[in-house]
Amino acid sequence: MKYDIKDIKLASKGRLRIEWAGSQMKVLNLIKQDFAKNKPLKDITLGACLHVTSEAANLMIALKMGGANLALCASNPLSTQDDVAASLVEDYEIPTFAIKGEGKDTYYNHLNTVLDFKPQITMDDGADLVTLLHTERVSQLAEVIGSSEETTTGVVRLRAMLKDGTLKIPVIAVNDSNTKHMFDNRYGTGQSTIDGIIRATNVLLAGKKFMVCGYGWCGRGLAQRARGMGSQVIITEVNPLKALEAVMDGFEVMPKSEAIKTADIICTATGNKTVLSVEDLKNAKDGLIVANTGHFNVEFDYDGLVQIATKKRLLRAQLEEITLPGGKKLFVLGEGRLINLASAEGHPPDVMDMSFANQASAAKFLVDNKGKLKVDVYTIPKEMDDEIARLKLESLGIKIDRLTEEQKRYLSSWNEGT
Repeated sequence: MKYDIKDIKLASKGRLRIEWAGSQMKVLNLIKQDFAKNKPLKDITLGACLHVTSEAANLMIALKMGGANLALCASNPLSTQDDVAASLVEDYEIPTFAIKGEGKDTYYNHLNTVLDFKPQITMDDGADLVTLLHTERVSQLAEVIGSSEETTTGVVRLRAMLKDGTLKIPVIAVNDSNTKHMFDNRYGTGQSTIDGIIRATNVLLAGKKFMVCGYGWCGRGLAQRARGMGSQVIITEVNPLKALEAVMDGFEVMPKSEAIKTADIICTATGNKTVLSVEDLKNAKDGLIVANTGHFNVEFDYDGLVQIATKKRLLRAQLEEITLPGGKKLFVLGEGRLINLASAEGHPPDVMDMSFANQASAAKFLVDNKGKLKVDVYTIPKEMDDEIARLKLESLGIKIDRLTEEQKRYLSSWNEGT
């Protein structure tokens, strides 16, 4: 079996982490049971580009139980848990190509290696695998049934490809499922980003001015958790509706040029490029901590900061002190990569349970609808989304009410008024 990981001897530790995460992923466990019995992915080769974490490992195990032949690589050079990668190879015999801290060349070599397996389905977190298929591996597109995409940034790329007419395969936007973005993006990102910032710095959040760039689902969650830790939260936005929502939620909203002068901590959460330029960061106060929780390391200009720095040194594992001309010091976390995985462990398994239930369901949906889907970016059908929510409630021991027949008739009629 081919693989490229840091150290196979880490497998025993990784297996324990995988087992612990699996014990918290009740919905995915139900899917595992169904997949093991019915083998909906039998003889399907699936290539996945995901954060190689203990939660993703449980998804891979579910897919394998469903009959899939797998190949897995990392979707970010800093997000791999090396012990988990080792266990996937040693204990579960899943070809894995991921090393925490791998360089760009190795990263793309791993992407290409996964595509060498000739996958019929691809599974992405950031759309790098699909992009490579459409640029350098075009001859393989005819073999691909479809793909699924995990995160906001990837969906944005895919919709841009669709608009440009360059997308050649159907894609399921898992991120657009309610049981994904309303929970994973908000509660998962909110908690894990705070976790990453604290692990990287051990800084006290209470009393700090905490600037969040972007008030999408990830920004909302981060702002809520920062406020819960006692921070004074400032939101910067370009979308008037989201800015208004932040105001109504009780946050201070202002332009970044004003906010950056007083912020103690900044975290970008937009999915866009150069949200904070070097010129922006020059105006920051001395001692500012800068982090990112967006998928790609382009949200603030880390490379530009390094180029103008008079001094740079690593103080802690993911904490760099960058001295600017004039003596001002900025503290940059994780080289601008998503800090919840660069410094912490990513989202808790409880919330990834729903996200990866969506991914498993998307793979089955693509197989069930092979040849029936036109080229488009799809959302998982509402009934599948609702079923995942129902199963999650059931796993938590929570019961809810049901509509009566009279209520159903009322909601579907128009002639019963005042």
